[in-house]
Amino acid sequence: MEFLAFFAVLVLATAVVPAVSQQGYLSIDCGLEANSSYQDDNRILYVPDGPYVDGGENHKVAAEYASSFQRPDQTLRSFPSGVRNCYTLPTAAGSKYLVRLVFVYGNYDGKNISSSSSSAAAAALRFDLYLGLSRWTTVQGGTGSGGEVHEAVFVAWASWAPVCLVNTGSGTPFVSTVELRPLVDSLYPAVMANQSLAMLRRRNMAANNFIRYPDDPYDRYWWPMNADPAWANLSTTSTIKTGSTFAVPSSVLQTAVTPSGNSTVLNVISWQDTTAKEYVVYLHFADFQSSKLREFDAYPDANQCYYGRGYEPVNTTWAGLASCNFSPSPSRCLAFDTIMAIKLEYGVKKNWMGDPCFPPEFAWDGIKCRNTSGNIMRIISIDLSNSNLFGVISNNFTLLTALEKLNLSGNQLNGPIPDSLCKNNAGQFVFSYGSDGNMCNKTIVPTYVPPQVPDIKTSPERKTNPFDPLQITESRQFTYEELKKFTNNFQQFIGRGGFGNVYYGCLENKTEVAVKMLSEFSENGLDQFLAEVQSLTKVHHKNLVSLVGYCWEKDHLALAYEYMARGNLCDHLRGKFGVGDTFNWVTRVRVVLDAAQGLEYLHKGCNLPIIHGDVKTNNVLLGENLKAKIADFGLSKTYISETQTHISTSNAAGTMGYIDPEYYHTGRLTESSDVYSFGVVLLEVATGEPPILPGSGHIIQRVKQKVASGNISLVADARLKDLYDISSMWKVVDTAMLCISEVATQRPTMSTVVLQLKESLALEEARDSRDITTSSVSDAMDVLSKFGPSAR
Repeated sequence: MEFLAFFAVLVLATAVVPAVSQQGYLSIDCGLEANSSYQDDNRILYVPDGPYVDGGENHKVAAEYASSFQRPDQTLRSFPSGVRNCYTLPTAAGSKYLVRLVFVYGNYDGKNISSSSSSAAAAALRFDLYLGLSRWTTVQGGTGSGGEVHEAVFVAWASWAPVCLVNTGSGTPFVSTVELRPLVDSLYPAVMANQSLAMLRRRNMAANNFIRYPDDPYDRYWWPMNADPAWANLSTTSTIKTGSTFAVPSSVLQTAVTPSGNSTVLNVISWQDTTAKEYVVYLHFADFQSSKLREFDAYPDANQCYYGRGYEPVNTTWAGLASCNFSPSPSRCLAFDTIMAIKLEYGVKKNWMGDPCFPPEFAWDGIKCRNTSGNIMRIISIDLSNSNLFGVISNNFTLLTALEKLNLSGNQLNGPIPDSLCKNNAGQFVFSYGSDGNMCNKTIVPTYVPPQVPDIKTSPERKTNPFDPLQITESRQFTYEELKKFTNNFQQFIGRGGFGNVYYGCLENKTEVAVKMLSEFSENGLDQFLAEVQSLTKVHHKNLVSLVGYCWEKDHLALAYEYMARGNLCDHLRGKFGVGDTFNWVTRVRVVLDAAQGLEYLHKGCNLPIIHGDVKTNNVLLGENLKAKIADFGLSKTYISETQTHISTSNAAGTMGYIDPEYYHTGRLTESSDVYSFGVVLLEVATGEPPILPGSGHIIQRVKQKVASGNISLVADARLKDLYDISSMWKVVDTAMLCISEVATQRPTMSTVVLQLKESLALEEARDSRDITTSSVSDAMDVLSKFGPSAR
């Protein structure tokens, strides 16, 4: 017997203007030709599925059905080969997502399998759908003129989420559309790391039309409920606002049903299920007839939910979702992300889909794993010999700390061998090729590999300190006991960094430091710790935080860097310390100019460019004199050759709201990825608002709507009280809009951004030095017309 829980949500009619955003949307048209894309009628961008799946065949629905379907459903990919085929979707670990798959058969194979009503024909299009390792549902395949839609809400456990189609012997799996939508954390509180929800039904009462984006910023599907003679329809044209927990679109809440005639009972939900599933039912009510006060009871009765006793009930919508015990990957998240990064970097063409280790019958080709304590699978062997690999030996191999064997022979690899590969904390690697013997026993650094790379094997010897290859010479090494003393036993907590908590400390020479401790619960902590140390030890700039020292002991890892007494830019913009005169417009421009110069140095001032990977206002720190510095290099990546144009990675996605949309499509980070994130920072500084406001969309869409009016005061932070040079404000906003271009090649470099911010600062400083008169405002508008768009 299934368990049934239901929740009622009551909202009242009020005025609200929603903002609509596609930030983070990934819409895959399965079977679409490579290197093509398009926008549908809702202006949603659809891309081909080639980058997200390795197997399958492209098909189109039969010509007689094509006009019956929307464009994304006119093509599909089928999987006649292999038992399991997976789409690998880019996610951010810990973030909540809606994933939706659409299955439209459309007689693509000419067999008319589902045109028959016989049970044999129905079974001919049956296959299973998995989310990660958890069975999601069974797909029935639809009919020639119909289809199926399956949705689930889940919390991502790594930087990639596999959605797999499994052949159960009852027909060839296929799929038409795969869509991924990021959700705010407050949405669907029942969904947790180990608990997903699969949609059973979602119905919009008394509606005539199907509703999705842009009415619903999360692009959920709301189907009209079939009419019932026992219901009377109600509607309103008033805009209705709902809370962030469910964020039901106003257009959905504008229609409702109530009992017809003299009845006081409203039956709205009914289904049959004899399985042991648990269900969660959400009922939404909007009382937009203010002349009546409605009070009624809601009852779940067996397989029905109904209302009775009291005044006439009103119901606008309901959704039934099956609760699934979700099984994240048993492989360590870092290992999963790392092996995916290796796959992307080399374009590996093997059966590398789903989880690399589990279940064993679907383990990746050339991958061997071992079950360790806590039922965690660790990758111990990789065989990529004769795999037509080009480029250099990836640094990502060094992150697989349980690796015992690595075979890269028979490929066209060259460049330096990663220094730390021989000193991996799981063992010392032996490099042998030609007459050079064991490269791990040599002391010559760097070592270069000729185009033919041989086997890389391990010796039984083990190193206990993988920190050696970092070769930190300018920073002090602290003991854990010293850090306890300097921080007064970690008494003053000042924040949370990329891989752990940060504490205030003071050295014996009165130097103030911020001590970042690696958390034992940080899944990607070691990776981020090493990345931050490697970045901080190779860069020195007035607008980048400086590393003072580090601690590396058996059970304790920590970084100590210069203390920035005024906190971070985000807290000031949110009013944590108060804005007042300290954060007037000229101060804000100076701060972002400092930050821009720090990023410019990372991109252009180093021997090889460094991609920060997590640019946001939280990572812009301020000193006593309000000089800004870029911090938190835990997700930074360094180019390894002068000809490199991007970094393929899966564990450096950054922070929701700041992530370059091209990253979702390519899995690649470039300098323009940082530029995009910095554009969001500029919009925050101009508006004083966070990137994402629940129910109001992304800051980019909010600002675009206001910019179209031509009135900069609608964009600017009201707390500035119009005390700014108009041209200076426009310069920052216009620069931000260039930075957040959806096409990376259309974004400026950080050098260009620095120049624009210097001009903005000069305009504002000039305003400060003179009285604001009518003529000066006229001059400012004249300057504005030379920089901004031709029409406001």
